[in-house]
Amino acid sequence: MENKSFFKPAERIASFKPYFFAGLAKKISSLQEKGLDIIRIDMGSPDLPPEKFIIDRLVESAYKSDTHGYTPNGGSMAYRKAIVDYYKNRFNVELDPQTESIGLIGSKEGLFHLAQILINPGDLVIVPDPGYPVYSASTTIAGGEIYSLPVLKENGFLPDLDSIPANIARKAKLMWVNYPNNPTGAVATLAFFEKLIEFAKEYQIFIANDAPYVDICFDNYIAPSILQVSGAKDVAVEFNSLSKTYNMAGWRLGMVVGNPDIIRYIHTYKSQLDSSSFAPILEAGITALSGDQTWLKKRNLIYKERRDIVVAGLVEAGFIVDTPPAAIYIWAQLPQGFSDSMYFCDLLLEKTGVSTTPGLVYGKYGEGYLRISLGTKTERIKEAIDRIKDWMKKQD
Repeated sequence: MENKSFFKPAERIASFKPYFFAGLAKKISSLQEKGLDIIRIDMGSPDLPPEKFIIDRLVESAYKSDTHGYTPNGGSMAYRKAIVDYYKNRFNVELDPQTESIGLIGSKEGLFHLAQILINPGDLVIVPDPGYPVYSASTTIAGGEIYSLPVLKENGFLPDLDSIPANIARKAKLMWVNYPNNPTGAVATLAFFEKLIEFAKEYQIFIANDAPYVDICFDNYIAPSILQVSGAKDVAVEFNSLSKTYNMAGWRLGMVVGNPDIIRYIHTYKSQLDSSSFAPILEAGITALSGDQTWLKKRNLIYKERRDIVVAGLVEAGFIVDTPPAAIYIWAQLPQGFSDSMYFCDLLLEKTGVSTTPGLVYGKYGEGYLRISLGTKTERIKEAIDRIKDWMKKQD
């Protein structure tokens, strides 16, 4: 007799499919059981550890007897002050640690929270396409409507603000941007941010810049913060993360800074949801933010070497690729004869053991592309690219 559950999920979650990488992990596991050597260059998870002094601080703090209780919601005041000092030192942006900054358990939770505190059913959110899936998912769960804004190669993968219909702009409550960008690796100038803030004030749209890659830059490029724009705090917040900047992805530590009303709403929401981070992790985060930053230059040179290996190899294999000035991704247009990114990446995985991310995962306008992450050991990236080149030669 078939056993059917009486319990059905809420409508806001019933139509959701599992996160792409969860399904990919199952397929990879199945292929590995068959003996295939898999090289994963799909997920944006750094393979390198934090610098030793950061780990030492975690260990030192964990051995203390008084660091194992609950910590203040949104992080300790010392952590919030470290965030503010980082923004002052890195961007020359002045923030109030109590009202304009708050700690997050990784920035991803904060991205999700923003929709829950701002969006009512029927509210409109402008979401970049291609873009990080959380922007759309959090909107849908909040009951909001999505206006997908193409970010296309011909515009440097920046949103064309002039293309947004006036009726959409007037209705929109929130707009997401993400620079340096995932998945494209594109960057935004301070002039673009100035235009965006002007646009936001004209139409009374709140702006959220997701900026976890601002400290992974190459070839002397230095990424700006949207908060460097005068008056940005009136209409914007910026999310940032220690995951990518300091190789602390599994530590789950991030931040959101900017508009004090939004910071207060997030604090209230979080107070009902979590009990903040482990004190030794916060201590290590303070050390990362306030300690020696020169090691990041050496780390970025490793990513640059990997970037150059991937770009050169993919071009040789027939892909169309621009060299990104920041972030840890290569956004490559599929070779001639291929247009279905899901099919291509699936076939590539089965035939070569190289796992990449289909562009369609990031939206309709991501179709025809794939994304490669630089968060894998250099020698394995070299091997992956060699496999791709060899396989593509057989397609001719």
